[in-house]
Amino acid sequence: MKLVIIGIQGSGKSTQGNLLSKQLGIPYLSTGHIFRQLAKEKTKLGHYIKVVMNTGLLIPDEKTIEIVNSYLFRPEYKGGYILDGFPRTINQAKKFINNVDKVIYLEIPDKEAIYRLVYRDSQAREDETIPAIKKRIESFKKFTLPVLDFYRKQKKLVEIDGIQTIETVNQEILKSLGKQLVKNKIENWAIKNKKIIAIVGLPGVGKTDATDFFKKQGIPSISFGQIINEYIEKNHLPHIEKTHKKVRLELRQKHGMAALAIMNEGKIKKALNDNMIVVIDGVRSWQEYLHLKKTFPEVKIYLLAIHADKHLRWSRSIKRSHRNKLYGEDRDLDELIGINMAPTIAYADFLVKNNFSLQDFHDKLEEVYRTVYYS
Repeated sequence: MKLVIIGIQGSGKSTQGNLLSKQLGIPYLSTGHIFRQLAKEKTKLGHYIKVVMNTGLLIPDEKTIEIVNSYLFRPEYKGGYILDGFPRTINQAKKFINNVDKVIYLEIPDKEAIYRLVYRDSQAREDETIPAIKKRIESFKKFTLPVLDFYRKQKKLVEIDGIQTIETVNQEILKSLGKQLVKNKIENWAIKNKKIIAIVGLPGVGKTDATDFFKKQGIPSISFGQIINEYIEKNHLPHIEKTHKKVRLELRQKHGMAALAIMNEGKIKKALNDNMIVVIDGVRSWQEYLHLKKTFPEVKIYLLAIHADKHLRWSRSIKRSHRNKLYGEDRDLDELIGINMAPTIAYADFLVKNNFSLQDFHDKLEEVYRTVYYS
């Protein structure tokens, strides 16, 4: 496993790095360590590093990249490493060729970093004055924040609240790596309880896109609305609000307000037998939610409400190749009041806004997925 730990001075990088090194059995090192080791070598490169460090200058980007890349190809790092202090710039990140698995960002407020370094740490270095620390923090924001965006786009960045206790931060990092600490031993994380992610939201919010996202994570899905769509298509009826409302009313007259949950019960049971997490696309009534809780008492059910501004939802609905007439104020009100969807939205465990790009939407869903998976 190849890890990078990033954070401003005082964020706890060395503390977590050394702790993870013992837990994961891979070496922890900083660029400072690399340069100090190289400076001891009686080579041309070692002499160069020693001279630069002794003059107080920074080693240029290109030379730093070359040194770190070559250093990490040594046999002792084939099994992985935890790297602190590199990459510091976007140029370094782009030219770093070691295929990093995860980048851990320990985020703390500037004031907390200063407090830790100047006031709390009795072993603080002489050069750790408040002006010096502020200067390093400014440098971090200028040069290293773009590095975070670089790895965020690659979906390798894990953002941890570094203000928590050392133990909690460590647990969060291990979770992000799919690991957990059990009786002082590291084990692979295993989901212990079955879970359902029930997606709720008005037409056009992006429930299908959300379902597709979870499918890519290997989670099976069940569409509550599929029963209605299949009935309408089987009977060659038009996909308009009048038809859908008529079919919904008939089903609810027969089965009650929890109709779709009752009619999909068999599919849900089968999916839960084979999987730890199941997604339901399109839970609508509060009664459906209550029926799921009653029918599957051992399963943790998470309501994921998706929201989008009205004009966006309607414009998305118009562009659909299928059911593109199912939108508008009457449809919204019928869903909220007639079908009794409002309580499921108001009571949701997660509320995700889908007003922007698909990538932004997926980033938010990724947070939901991680929370559900590791809870």
